[in-house]
Amino acid sequence: MAIGWGKSYEEQMEEANQRASQDKGVPRLTTADRVRRGRLHSLKLSRSRVLAELDRASIPAHREVLMKALQAIEKEAEEISPTSRTLDREE
Repeated sequence: MAIGWGKSYEEQMEEANQRASQDKGVPRLTTADRVRRGRLHSLKLSRSRVLAELDRASIPAHREVLMKALQAIEKEAEEISPTSRTLDREE
């Protein structure tokens, strides 16, 4: 039983070493970049939700609120985006 465990452990260690050596060539994102990307992803999802609600909305006041929400989402995305890309082109 110990022999089987040893082989499994050795295989796991070898796989971990291979993954670590593969990751060396990949640049790591800074915390700020990860936070920014996460926020952009969240804004993209929010934008999709607002657009879907806007398609279904029939009351003018509700449509107006949704349009303002959409404008706010797009404005925030432009402010935190590193370039002038829009949410549609992000990722």
